Amino acid sequence: MANLRDRPTAVRAGEELDLAKLEPFLLSHFPGGAGPLSVEQYAGGHSNLTYLVRLGGREVVLRRPPFGSKVKSAHDMGREFRVLSKLHAAYAPAPEVLLFCDDLSILGAPFYLMEPIRGIIIRRDPPAGLPFPAETARRVSESFVDNLVRLHGLDYEAIGLGDLGKPQGYLERQVRGWTERYYGSQSHDLPEVEPVTAFLKDHIPQTSEATLIHNDYKYDNIVLDPSDLTRIIGVLDWEMTTVGDPLSDLGTSIAYWVEPRDPEELHRIRWCPSTYPGSITRAEFVERYAQRTGRDVSHIGFYLAFAQFKLAVIVQQIYYRYHQGLTKDERFAAMPETVHTLLRASLRAIENPSI
Repeated sequence: MANLRDRPTAVRAGEELDLAKLEPFLLSHFPGGAGPLSVEQYAGGHSNLTYLVRLGGREVVLRRPPFGSKVKSAHDMGREFRVLSKLHAAYAPAPEVLLFCDDLSILGAPFYLMEPIRGIIIRRDPPAGLPFPAETARRVSESFVDNLVRLHGLDYEAIGLGDLGKPQGYLERQVRGWTERYYGSQSHDLPEVEPVTAFLKDHIPQTSEATLIHNDYKYDNIVLDPSDLTRIIGVLDWEMTTVGDPLSDLGTSIAYWVEPRDPEELHRIRWCPSTYPGSITRAEFVERYAQRTGRDVSHIGFYLAFAQFKLAVIVQQIYYRYHQGLTKDERFAAMPETVHTLLRASLRAIENPSI
């Protein structure tokens, strides 16, 4: 199945890199990489931009912030590089980073380079030609949960990431911060916002534990071994990772997990093949996580509602760049309806907290 590995394509219009400036920079750090320079772009993702850079026979992955973004805290390349430089040794699926550059004269923004992770990425549906029977779907989804458990079990202090976040008051800051971000990028008046944000503010669970959390743990951020789809060889997009409440990570994952019984509007924005025969349900996802961690998941309804609201805000922020003319990526044009769908889902999770 090597031919099904995730591959880059042509760079999107408006997101080109300045090769005339990038090439001498690369040659100064990779002197053995003489040869033609070429760049392609990975199509997945809507936030930080990811490119495959070839210099002669050398291949590296380049990550940079989106063009025109004003939300610097969400695109801190230096922070992401620092996290990965410590994390990879303790958690092999984290990318191996090579070099960080904060010289804005090169690409107009900070960026970093990392080693490629060559494997299969499952997005809305498995890649065409990939066998995905019910047994495979179940084993992959179970492996997905178990890898989240593994991540939450890391000793972040021993890794050197003890100063990454502030666990005390984490959820309060998150609810307040994401509410402010929504209003800071608002483009439409949506009636669900007020009741959702009021509920979240007034029903924050008490937490006493903190772990390293990814904050966007979903199928298209994991890379699978082509020879064994149940083995996760890469976890990507660490831009929002921090130390905080592990159940917020769990909530984010199940917010992406659409089931056959869910409303049609959620099926239209489905992110992964969680509706395929064999995939575990949200309830099975949470139960498996609880069994392996011993954590109390009785407030999972709050975490799901918050995660769906947070996803709505993230989509709104991305759309706002398009709305302001800061990106020409036409994928963004239909995002207001996605925002509304997620807000309605969050309100349903509040009104009926059963997952």
